Amino acid sequence: MSDLGDLYQNMILDHNKSPRNRRAINDPDHCAEGYNALCGDRVTVYIDVDGDVIKDVSFEGSGCAISTASASLMTETLKGKTLDEAKEIFQSFHHLITEGPVETNDASGLGKLVVFSGVCRYPARVKCATLVWHTVNAALDNNTKKISTE
Repeated sequence: MSDLGDLYQNMILDHNKSPRNRRAINDPDHCAEGYNALCGDRVTVYIDVDGDVIKDVSFEGSGCAISTASASLMTETLKGKTLDEAKEIFQSFHHLITEGPVETNDASGLGKLVVFSGVCRYPARVKCATLVWHTVNAALDNNTKKISTE
């Protein structure tokens, strides 16, 4: 297995076993729910904002290892980012997952999220990795409809 493949597997397992920021935020500024009908993943995302900076972001729900790890890594990545930066990261992550890696040394600033680059080879898993991202994007847009991957 390649170094990136090993890193991917280890990071997914770690964030699935010990997800970061898996909790509700009392009285969040933004909140949205998401559901993946294909495999049953469910997620609720909570966001607290100070001005235009994400002060705190968390999630609750149940899902497969990829879904849980994506949620965990997303919360770590978005804390401290501006709302515009969060939208840009969403776009870069979505491109990574659906189209493959960006041909730059920094993978468009995705940091640890680059471990999901291989997911694009497994179309059924793309929805698992992106559910929480579509849900956080909806929360930031104050979309109160339940987000679906369908």
